[in-house]
Amino acid sequence: MESIAEGAAAQAAAAMPRFDDGLINMQELLRLLAEQVANGIMDSEADQPCGETGNSRNGYRERMLKTCVGELAPRVPKPRGGSFFPEDVIERCQRVDRALAAAVAEMYAGGTSTRKVRRVAERMGVPRLSKDQVSAICACLDADVDELVGHPLSGAAMPYVWLDATYVKCRREGRVAPAAVVTAIGCDGGGWRRVLGMAVVDTESHGSWLGFLRSLRDRGVAGVRLVVSDAHKGLTRAIGEVFQGAAWQRCVVHLVRDCVREAGSWQLRKRVARVVAPVFRAKDAAAAVAMYHAACDMLRGICPKAADVLEDAEPDALACLDLPASHWKRLRANNVQERANREIKRRSRVVQVFPSEASLMRLAGAVMCDMDEAWSSSRYFSEARMRELPPEGEPAPSRQAPSAADTAAARRALEAAVELADRVEGN
Repeated sequence: MESIAEGAAAQAAAAMPRFDDGLINMQELLRLLAEQVANGIMDSEADQPCGETGNSRNGYRERMLKTCVGELAPRVPKPRGGSFFPEDVIERCQRVDRALAAAVAEMYAGGTSTRKVRRVAERMGVPRLSKDQVSAICACLDADVDELVGHPLSGAAMPYVWLDATYVKCRREGRVAPAAVVTAIGCDGGGWRRVLGMAVVDTESHGSWLGFLRSLRDRGVAGVRLVVSDAHKGLTRAIGEVFQGAAWQRCVVHLVRDCVREAGSWQLRKRVARVVAPVFRAKDAAAAVAMYHAACDMLRGICPKAADVLEDAEPDALACLDLPASHWKRLRANNVQERANREIKRRSRVVQVFPSEASLMRLAGAVMCDMDEAWSSSRYFSEARMRELPPEGEPAPSRQAPSAADTAAARRALEAAVELADRVEGN
């Protein structure tokens, strides 16, 4: 008996797939085992109805199936009468298993081009995976994106909403042109961030933003108190029409850039930025207003055009001061959207030009799905901070106008900040 067992073991070892250097090819071994197990399951499933009905087997038909362990050739049994198909082993018309499909879709969502996906698939044992098959596999992301942009949003107030757009090249009607990917991110009453919606539009026009924001409202977005965005005229007009009663916070980062843009020389631009930037680091409302006025006065002497921009933007740039001070840091700028836009840009850079709006929507939607899932594990505002928010409908506390002493102290603080920045650069 021992000699028989030893002989069987030696025969099995000899039958092992090996590389040229004699090492066992584990991937090929797994492929063969998977193929044998699949064939065994299908044989047993086909034999059971044949025994019950008196039917008989009539050979096999081979199906090619691409998997993460290589390309399998499962043999599907054929009965003489009727039909048989093992739905629990192979899906009809399927040529790629779900594990490989998930891997390919994940690589695509991560910004990997279809050409690189094909090379990775070849290393996984799938020598022939066309770009059309890769695109078809990636279509499985559409269901997740549709769920993200179509699920109802009613049942919870959304006090804060951030809006922005980023441009990506896309082929449309036979020509390559930039397409705007518009996104909306909200923060609910519990302090959780959520992706509210996204869309691909021709341009950031008033009509495009109006239709997008109306779709958010129709899906249940309500209780909006503050909307944060840049100063795009079409966007600000649409915000006022859809979210009536909500305040608009102009992104201070974009405001600083707008002021800097009015300066001529490079040295003057740096000076303008150093005057404006410290304004938004104030710890209380009175100091922030005083520093804002002092910055306008300082800019009037060095760059009047930048001073005009800053003065005109005061109500919108300081809108967040009517909300709890612990919220200001995350409300005065559109950093949430900027981070999302950078992710979309980073992952779309590999593709360069998208062949259609659907493919652009798929990748940008996959990025937003990943971010929405990541946000579900951590709050943007703690419960304690969200409780500081006054009840809806309660008027905001009135701000006190800064006194002459406050304005003088603010000017000294700004001059000290500018002097410190000059000294640091000089060193």
